[in-house]
Amino acid sequence: MNNSFPFSDPAMVARYAEDTPRKVPGYGDLHRMAMLLLFERLGSTADILVLGAGGGLELKALAEAQADWRFTGVDPSPEMLDLARTVLGPLESRVALKRGYIDAAPTDPYDAALCLLTLHFVGVEERLHILRALHARLKPGAPLVVAHHSYPSGDDARSWLQRSVVFAANDPPDFSAAAASVEFMIERLHVLSSDEDEALLREAGFSDVSLFYAGFSFRGWVATA
Repeated sequence: MNNSFPFSDPAMVARYAEDTPRKVPGYGDLHRMAMLLLFERLGSTADILVLGAGGGLELKALAEAQADWRFTGVDPSPEMLDLARTVLGPLESRVALKRGYIDAAPTDPYDAALCLLTLHFVGVEERLHILRALHARLKPGAPLVVAHHSYPSGDDARSWLQRSVVFAANDPPDFSAAAASVEFMIERLHVLSSDEDEALLREAGFSDVSLFYAGFSFRGWVATA
């Protein structure tokens, strides 16, 4: 798998920390909800695997919220890992950052795993491989939190992606202008329906798959290994 584009583009990396909260509805709240879903099962001490950790925004949010959590962050983009180090600052002392894909992650079992805004970059077979590899790296009963582009089953993916594009754009809303961006996203991303996403989580070995977040074309689930 080699899907680090566009995360090697210096201009994109420079804008990431500013652009991402603007593009994802309730981005800060997504981090807080993920933290709470993990905390209710883990308590104040935990060792957490974060896949797609480049940029460091979710690492920073969780590390600030829980002073005794430790993290392993894995990402294929060296530029995004550099950004994560900048974003984390002194919090990096509790984070081990590793360059690579899921197979680069240590196999020692973790208390939990987190994968935000990542899985829509890979197709079904690779996504299933990633989910199975995450499952293999989790203790029995450990929680997994994921969030990425997805859409309600039976609906049109383009309509939901268009709403997300308009949400991220400057006012006034212009749905016509968003159409070209939507086609680019359809071409480059692998956006599944919510039923397909949940089925993959179960096929990878996870149970108790529950939707906890939905914001236009973004959805998030918590599941149990």
